[in-house]
Parts: sequence; C-alpha cells; structure tokens
Amino acid sequence: MSPNYSRKLSEAKEPIYEERRTMDGGCVREEVSEDERKCRGEQANGEKPTAGEGTIKGYESLHQLLQANLKPEIFQEVSRLLLGFNCGKAVEPLGLPESATQASMRFDFDLKGFSFSADKELLREPRIVRVGLIQNSIVLPTTAPVSEQKSAIMNKINQMVDAAAESGVNILCLQEAWMMPFAFCTREKKWCDFAEPINGDSTQSLQKLAQKHNMVIISPILERDINHGETIWNTAVVIGNHGNIIGKHRKNHIPRVGDFNESSYYMEGDTGHPVFETVFGKIAVNICYGRHHPLNWLAFGLNGAEIVFNPSATVGELSEPMWPIEARNAAIANSYFVGSINRVGTEVFPNPFTSGDGKPQHNDFGHFYGSSYVSSPDASCTPCLSRCRDGLIIAEMDLNLCRQLKDKWGFRMTARYEMYSALLSSYIRPDFEPQVVTDPLLHKRS
Repeated sequence: MSPNYSRKLSEAKEPIYEERRTMDGGCVREEVSEDERKCRGEQANGEKPTAGEGTIKGYESLHQLLQANLKPEIFQEVSRLLLGFNCGKAVEPLGLPESATQASMRFDFDLKGFSFSADKELLREPRIVRVGLIQNSIVLPTTAPVSEQKSAIMNKINQMVDAAAESGVNILCLQEAWMMPFAFCTREKKWCDFAEPINGDSTQSLQKLAQKHNMVIISPILERDINHGETIWNTAVVIGNHGNIIGKHRKNHIPRVGDFNESSYYMEGDTGHPVFETVFGKIAVNICYGRHHPLNWLAFGLNGAEIVFNPSATVGELSEPMWPIEARNAAIANSYFVGSINRVGTEVFPNPFTSGDGKPQHNDFGHFYGSSYVSSPDASCTPCLSRCRDGLIIAEMDLNLCRQLKDKWGFRMTARYEMYSALLSSYIRPDFEPQVVTDPLLHKRS
C-alpha cells in the first residue's frame, strides 16, 4: 500500500492536506504545515517524503510511518502490540483547546494529547491529573553569548508552557539541562557559565509561570552550589503550584560512555531518591542515565512515587533501541506512571572533539531524537512526539490506576527484599564471593 497522502496542489503556497488515521481506526483530514513538511524532508509540492534530519525515511516518528503505510485494521493491531491497552482499550486521544493547537502551528511544535483511564472504585473518587512534557531544540548557535542563548530558549519555552496551561496541565517537566546546549561532550569548562544557583534566573522565571498557571514545574538545570565551593551539579528543581521551591534532586548516575563526558563537570548526586508530595500527587525525578539502573527506579517506587519523570538528553546511535523499553518497563515493575523527555535537534560546537573510539574528530554530539512519551503501570503507553521538532505531549491520568495495578500483580507483596538486601550488603564488601555452583564434572579430565 502506498503512503497515505491524499493531497492536491496548484501552487506551493496553497494548503496541503493529508488523511491521518486516528488510533481507533478512523480518519481525519488535516492541513500539513510547511514546517512539518520541512521536518519530514518533503518538497513544497507535497510529493512523497524524503529523509530529512532526524526523520525515519521522511516520517517524524515510527507511529506516523506505520499509520501512513498500513491498512487501518493492520495498523490498529500493530498499535495494540506496540502501545498496549489501557483498561482493555487503546489509549484514547485527548481533546485539546483550539488555542493550544493554534499555538503549536504558530510556533512550530508538535502537540499531542492522550488519556489513561482507571477502573471505577467503590471507596475512592478518581484522582485525575494532567501531565505535560516539553522537548526542545536550542535556538541560537552555541557561539552566541550565554545570556542570549538562555534568553532565546526561555522565550521559546514560554510559548509551550502557555499552551500547556491552556490545556489544563497540572504538572509540567522540561528536558535535562533545558536552558543550555548539551555541551558536556566537549570537555571544555567554559560551558560551566550556564550553571546557576537553585534560585537563579531560570528558576525565578518558571516560578512566575508556575504561580500564574497553578502548575507544578520540574526544571532540570546545571546547578552551581554557591554555599559549597560553587560545586557544579546536574539538578532538577521542583517548583510548586504557588511558585515556591519544593525541593531539588541531583542526578544519581553519571555516564562515562561515548561522548557523555559529564564527569568532567559534575559527579554523582547526594540527594538520594526523594519523592515530592504535591497537591496533584507524589512525584519523583530520575534524571537521564538513571533510567539504565533498575534499582534507581525501584527506590523512587519504594518511597511512594506515583509519577516519575525522566528528563534526558540522548542520541540515536547510542540509545534509541533502549528508549521505548526502559521507562515503560519501570512503570510496569513499580506500578507508577513515567514521563520520558528527550531533547531534540543537532547541536554544533565551535571546537572539534574526539570520542575516544578511534574515529575522526567532530563538532556535534549527534542527533537528539526527541520521541518523548508517557508510560502507564498497566503496560500501555502513548505514541512518541516527533524525532525532529520541538514538542509538547499532554497525558491525562487517573492515579488510582497505580494502586489498582499493585493489587492486581502483587509485585510489592511477592518481592523478596530481605533476600535482595542480604545479597547487596554482601556484594559491597571487599571479601564478597559470588554464589556460583560449579558442575563437579566441568573441570574433571576425561
């Protein structure tokens, strides 16, 4: 079957429409913006897409590729296998206000909305919360003055925060180190100029927005700890819906792989696994590389998290096969929701650097593939945002689902924490010996 593009053109400036299939197998006719066509790598005449930067053969996401090329009944079944069912049905699209839709077209960001439901309970009322995740590219070249780069990103973010507020978002999370280029690949110390105190400019700007919109905002920044020798940390600041700072969490696990030279700037965090109780629910932040560590996810669950956010910055060649799996598995294993956020775009730096792999020096980290999404404790998840454009994904969820899944699967009840604890306590000792039972005939000579 050929790609599902039904378009008519007389001039490049005329609107282009395409038939887009919805998750329930229906179709809607929507205009394709010029910016969206550019992202796909299409020509102005609307012909078959070609591969643009960050696309999958010209498509913004795997979901979009499948939707455009599969028959409705096949696409529906493939979606069931890839995204799962929420309470026996596909995750439902969430209607968003026209003002937010118009903003997404005006400021060129991908906008998606979905709704997770839970079973009706006898004693508890539904606990409905709307969560928003923002992925964004940088705005100015990395050679621009630091203050100008930060200001330009903040102006961009403001538009998406407003759209989130208009859509009724209660808790909003930004990507890792959102107010700067992810320059830690370079090992150059000048990028420390982007660091700021917990109550710095970025936090103060978001505090005003949080209070204005009655919204909890999670702001992952590069922190400079003024009171402790101006030490640098990778930190998430949790801002309350009254504009107050509820607390902070510092990144627990620091990567030392590929171009992720982050330990040249900051080391492992010292805040443990805090869960922040807000008016909208209990939330936690598992920053980037911590998603590769199952015990990190577990600890937030043991402390009572209902939603865990995973603000990240990761590139395709290194991690993309893991991206749709790890957070979803964590949501299942720990009976909470997970919001996964990844930055988007390719960031070019003035001085070339090497990766320690024998390959030639280069000036960029690679393509940050966006693809932010939300996972549910019942194994369902949303489609991803674009791989190549800024985006805002909004998910409405009933937090009652967390306890319902705990009751259903009994993971906490059937876990053997005393057994795990004994092993871990033994493992960290210098005299640890693995529990390996060797076949007595393995080394016996014949």
